[in-house]
Amino acid sequence: MNLRKTVCEELLKGIKSSCAIPSQPEFDGVTKEDSPECPSCLCAIPSQPEFDDVLVWGFAYPISMNPTQLLQDLVRIPSVNPMGRAVSGSIYFEGRMTEYLENYFRNLGVRYQRQPVTLGRDNILAWYQGSGSCTYMFEVHQDTVPIEGMTIDPFGAELRDGKVWGRGACDIKGGMAAMLHAFTRLVKENPKGAASVILACTVDEECTFLGVQELAKQNWGVDYTIVAEPTECNIVDSHKGVAGWSIRTEGRACHASNPSLGVNAVYRMAKLVSVLEEYAAILPQRSTDPRLGSATISVGEIHGGVSPNTVPDQCVIQIDRRFLPHETCNQVQQDLENFLKNDPRIDFPFICDPIGKACPPFEPRHSKEITRRLGIAIDSVRGSHQVGSVPYGTDASTLSQAGWPVVVFGPGDIAQAHTKDEWVETSQLDLAAEILYQLATRQGDR
Repeated sequence: MNLRKTVCEELLKGIKSSCAIPSQPEFDGVTKEDSPECPSCLCAIPSQPEFDDVLVWGFAYPISMNPTQLLQDLVRIPSVNPMGRAVSGSIYFEGRMTEYLENYFRNLGVRYQRQPVTLGRDNILAWYQGSGSCTYMFEVHQDTVPIEGMTIDPFGAELRDGKVWGRGACDIKGGMAAMLHAFTRLVKENPKGAASVILACTVDEECTFLGVQELAKQNWGVDYTIVAEPTECNIVDSHKGVAGWSIRTEGRACHASNPSLGVNAVYRMAKLVSVLEEYAAILPQRSTDPRLGSATISVGEIHGGVSPNTVPDQCVIQIDRRFLPHETCNQVQQDLENFLKNDPRIDFPFICDPIGKACPPFEPRHSKEITRRLGIAIDSVRGSHQVGSVPYGTDASTLSQAGWPVVVFGPGDIAQAHTKDEWVETSQLDLAAEILYQLATRQGDR
């Protein structure tokens, strides 16, 4: 099969008399002059064996895709974060998504770079070089939460009732589709005076934020950053921090036919969870913030024992704690441990360990100018916007801690994220894509 010829023919169908390789100084790939002759068109298609991956994913000419079509492609590619679990299978981790994005950027003809984060997990960045003086970064994560309990095909990407359905449609492949579309449009149209844009697609946002932590180690020459999350195309300039811990109780195993010979770690954990529930009830009164509201804590997982006929010698819970700007991760962990140890019902030892690195609170200390610029872009498309806070954590806090001017913005409603029938409205995709394009191209707002 002559892949180059086939792709070129498809390109001609969708984009007559245009070239797939934009004239950008940072592009080090092939050009019309140095590429092998193609009888079907004048476009330059890189002669690389891995270009076949493009067709594996049913992807031939990205520059003709609308945001909805892009999102359907993205949802159909599993990129499930295992959330620290020892799991295996083709749906886990971001590798296939990264490959798709690499093929996308190669086919688009832009400079791109993989940034290794951990074994088999890479951030990927792509560059559009505009002629303006400003550089934006569009940042979005590749991973999704798990699919257990879903009532729809998690990777079906069904288009129905003006919505795309599937895992990650709302959080945050819808945002990725909008950013890809705006980025592609900039490359294709190359408008005079447009800002430069770096599109950064990171890994592991849903669990331990490893991708954005690696991204933040370099400056990348960025002036302002937009982090994609579902905000209904409004601006978020602050959110709570996120910390996670595992608490373990230990006992002594024995045969369940004579349980008095052992010490039941699950019974111990039951007492601890009861006290922790009381702590959760009073925490909102003990720690509040005028914009962000109250601190919260929640037990999300519990595991204990090996079989029904064995008294368990270990039980583990995992805890989610949302904390506020006046708190630190170490302070809130110590406060919890002291509360448990001071309760007379907890007359046994327990072990509390952090889960990964905490996501710090996000404050608007660096974001005044990017909030203004993005607000003007939103108003130019929709007429009005809101600026607010959210309770959930994002990559923005890590970037803000590194001194980057950053806000959170994207299509969809957080109420649909992580749900059993996740979806996003296609009208939100179109709106977000247009706003991002306007942000990069509006001249009078710089």
